[in-house]
Amino acid sequence: MPGTVWTGTISFGLVSVGVRMYSARERHGPTVHQFVRGTNARVRYQRVNEDTGERVANEDIVKGAEVDESDSYVLLEPADLEQIQPGRSKTLEITGFISADDVDPLWFSSTYYLGPDKSSAKPYRLLLAALEESGRAGLGTLVMRNRQHLALVTPQQGVLTASTLYWPDEVRDPEDVMRPPTGEVDQGELKLASQLIDAMTAEWEPSRYSDEYERRLEELIATKARGGTVSYEGREPEEKGEGKVVALDDALRASLRQRREKRAARSGRRGGAPAPRSSDDHRPTKGELMEQAKKLDIPGRSRMTRDELADAVADAG
Repeated sequence: MPGTVWTGTISFGLVSVGVRMYSARERHGPTVHQFVRGTNARVRYQRVNEDTGERVANEDIVKGAEVDESDSYVLLEPADLEQIQPGRSKTLEITGFISADDVDPLWFSSTYYLGPDKSSAKPYRLLLAALEESGRAGLGTLVMRNRQHLALVTPQQGVLTASTLYWPDEVRDPEDVMRPPTGEVDQGELKLASQLIDAMTAEWEPSRYSDEYERRLEELIATKARGGTVSYEGREPEEKGEGKVVALDDALRASLRQRREKRAARSGRRGGAPAPRSSDDHRPTKGELMEQAKKLDIPGRSRMTRDELADAVADAG
């Protein structure tokens, strides 16, 4: 059970809901450290005085900010920073409700699950149902880890979530970093591109996607720990940005043709006569494949889909 990252109250109007906040995301995979080559000695970083090279104790370190380009700094003592802290409020005060669709994903920073405390189940369910029915999201602020955050409260998968948002001055205008393309779009190419998008449109199924690099890293570590070696000969080469230039409309037509051929091949496989299945021709479930994967010590098995487990078990066997 993950620990709480914040405990407090959601308030809207005169209604209060006691909640506990949990991180909605987590990272997986092995942690890779730095070592001196040929040894088991870890590489460590230390705080040192850049003028003398001597180590500096934590109590002798203060923060500072550069005020101009002439290496001039203002040093800030802990007491200076303490007086400007946003306070230790434990309330996420909703100051208004907006359409959740109005907030572009560009503004989202981190997302957390909100669970009710023991005495707030009823108002929690009420707020959840009201947001689901209205299609609205609550907008407010909260203080977490000594920082003030703009937050959006929304219903997700039967629970409330709070997403911290970037402040307006933190989101760049695209024209600040690039020059947006100009010019007319060829209508024929636009039609082909729309057809290609339609042909490639599918349902959002997160389980279909996996982190191939992480899986290979786990496999590499496990194999080297056993004294073996791993070689991935099928790795795609890096693109050099050179080679034959293909006309955009030709590339679109070729892509459409390729998608149609794949669809026809799949339809042909489904439409063909199925091979006879004997009474003992059992298609293993994901749970059964997981048990086999455990026995075979297949790395990354916990994040594999059923088909990926079947392939991994077959390869290992």
